[in-house]
Amino acid sequence: MKKQPQKRINIVSVKLVKESSLLYKERSIQSPEDGYKLIKHFLGDLDREAFIVISLDTKNSPVLINICHVDSLNASIVHPREVMKAAILSNAASILVGHNHPSENSSPSREDIEVTTRLVEAGKIIGIELLDYIIV
Repeated sequence: MKKQPQKRINIVSVKLVKESSLLYKERSIQSPEDGYKLIKHFLGDLDREAFIVISLDTKNSPVLINICHVDSLNASIVHPREVMKAAILSNAASILVGHNHPSENSSPSREDIEVTTRLVEAGKIIGIELLDYIIV
């Protein structure tokens, strides 16, 4: 029997890195309209789809905004693993997600509805509730 060489295992730490910040005068999300305003302000007039995750504490106060995906003119591939990553690291109690439709048609696509269902299921498993999915 030939002896296998030892395998090196990396020892790592995982942490969030703050890139910038913004002031949010309302201090907490009290309604879907509040969430819409924050997402609209953050996404602005981008020329391609961007999917963001807003992590909220137990009082629905935003603790971070993570640009989860930036994609093409009309599509954004979203996976629950990537959506929940920053939420877990920020100890979020819940999340609010959203993305823009550069076409300015805010009707949800079939893919948007499927992603929402997957995020709700993933959130139930890990204990982070999806409060809303907003399209601007």
